[in-house]
Amino acid sequence: MLCLLAPWTAAVAGAAVPPSATAPDAPPAAPSVQGSEIYQRFVDGLSDRDCSADTSDRWRRHFGHVPRDLANQPDKLLPLFGYVIDQLQAHHLPTEYALIPFVESGYRPGARSNAGPAGLWQFIARTARNHNVAIRPGYDGRLSPVDSTQAAVRYLKTLHGMFAGDWRLAVMGYNAGEYRVFGALKQAGQRAADARPEDLPMPQTTKAYVSKLQALSCLLVEAGEREEWLQAIDHTVPVLAPAPLPRTAGNLDSWASRQGHDPDLIRRMNPAFPEGRVASADRELRVLAPAVAVSDTAPDTVLAATEPRDSAAAPAAAVTASAPTAVVHYAEAIEPPRSHVVARGDSIWRIARRYGVGVAQLLARNGLTRDSVLRPGTILLIDDVLPGALSAASADRSDGSR
Repeated sequence: MLCLLAPWTAAVAGAAVPPSATAPDAPPAAPSVQGSEIYQRFVDGLSDRDCSADTSDRWRRHFGHVPRDLANQPDKLLPLFGYVIDQLQAHHLPTEYALIPFVESGYRPGARSNAGPAGLWQFIARTARNHNVAIRPGYDGRLSPVDSTQAAVRYLKTLHGMFAGDWRLAVMGYNAGEYRVFGALKQAGQRAADARPEDLPMPQTTKAYVSKLQALSCLLVEAGEREEWLQAIDHTVPVLAPAPLPRTAGNLDSWASRQGHDPDLIRRMNPAFPEGRVASADRELRVLAPAVAVSDTAPDTVLAATEPRDSAAAPAAAVTASAPTAVVHYAEAIEPPRSHVVARGDSIWRIARRYGVGVAQLLARNGLTRDSVLRPGTILLIDDVLPGALSAASADRSDGSR
């Protein structure tokens, strides 16, 4: 009888319980974040926090509901807002760009316009295909917050580099096309480095696009000065990360149930799959889902859950409910650094401009000088290698992707 009670007695007494006595298949705790942390990352990442200058009263009234929506529906809006913010910050971009989905879609992944644009970022079909977003029967990648955000962030990074880091010129380019902005700069006799966007000969709708984002930014900065608003958004919400969809998946509901996710949440976040159906052609796709953290032996990393873990394959020190959750930078786990395979006729200047990076950065990142000769087939690293992304970068290179 004493032997039967020994494990219970030891646990009550605070003695160490051997690993074999714990549940080996206990799922790792899903990382979470406070709404106030998401908001602070947004404010810290702004290029321009000064709201003393006049902003459009019209657009302030038009978007006055956004702070209220964040306070009234934090569980619905904040996870996606946080996801986009971290994607931008992982690419060293200002968080003004995280306001674009408020303007375009109200942060609704399934938003569609009668004019044709769709998704968080309201891509038209041609623009989506130009940015390698798949559109085919049974799957519209514009409605995937993973595919569309990846495309939007990469495009914004290119525009940001083209226009000397001026986010206002970059969003003008996002709205009207970069060549139109270059033409306006030339016509006005301005340079991107010291441009006055408000004086450029651009369509009024494009200028209004900048005004909308400025008004939204100021509305949120000012909302953060009110303690009751900060308390209202300070909910605990899940960290979202892309998860590879297994080849055997036939619908999102069954996949979500196997992962322990709420099927309604997964469907709402992934409207690219009509009624949750996964067509036979939809392979090697990713869904947006609550992330799964790894242990403190690999901090700042997120693994998106895929298949039910077996005890042999699971990380030896996966985070459990009793262990502290590491600070999560989920973009690092899903966005491998870009690389470029040198082709005949390439130059450092042309490659740098294509990817929106500086020539000096590109040279230093690859151990080159201005006198270095580029040989066809050489692989150049475009982005800094982020912690936790080395293996992804290696896989990206082995596939020959750019």
